Amino acid sequence: MAAGAAAALAFLSQESRARAGGIGGLRVPAPVTMDSFFFGCELSGHTRSFTFKVEEEDDSEHVLALTMLCLTEGAKDECNVIEVVARNHDHQEIAVPVANLKLSCQPMLSLDDFQLQPPVTFRLKSGSGPVRITGRHQIGLGGTLNFCPHPLSPLAYEIGDQHLKLRTAHF
Repeated sequence: MAAGAAAALAFLSQESRARAGGIGGLRVPAPVTMDSFFFGCELSGHTRSFTFKVEEEDDSEHVLALTMLCLTEGAKDECNVIEVVARNHDHQEIAVPVANLKLSCQPMLSLDDFQLQPPVTFRLKSGSGPVRITGRHQIGLGGTLNFCPHPLSPLAYEIGDQHLKLRTAHF
C-alpha cells in the first residue's frame, strides 16, 4: 500500500509540474509539500495558558494536529478542564472545552489528530495540572493543503482539481 501511495504522489507531482507550464492554457498550482514537526506544551497552576501562533507574513498553510492530552507526574486527583480558544468559520473567537481529565478515572485522552488552524490558545480552565498537550505542527508549502475533517477518514490532500487519498497506519 505504501509503494502505491508513493507512486501516486510521484505521478501527481510530475503531472502538476508539467501542467503548471500552461499546456493548453490550463494552469495548475505547484505541487504541495508538507513538513511536520512535533508539538508539545504543558499547562499547570503556574502556566495556565499557552498560545500557538505563526508569523502573519508566512504564506504557508499551517495546521496543528493534536494527538493526546495527559496528566503528568505531580498531578492531583482533581478535575482538570482543558479549553481550546480558536476562531470559527466566521472568524469569531470561540472557547470550547475539549477534555476533563482526572487522575483516578481518565488521566489521558487520545484526540486522534484533532486539527486546528493557528492561532489557537490552550487554557487550563480548572484544576492545577500538570497537563501535557502533544501533537504535530504541519506546514503545507507550495499550494493549499486541505485535510479530511473527520479523524477516522483517510488523510487526504487536495491539489487543485486533483485528489489523492493516503491511508495512515495505526499501531
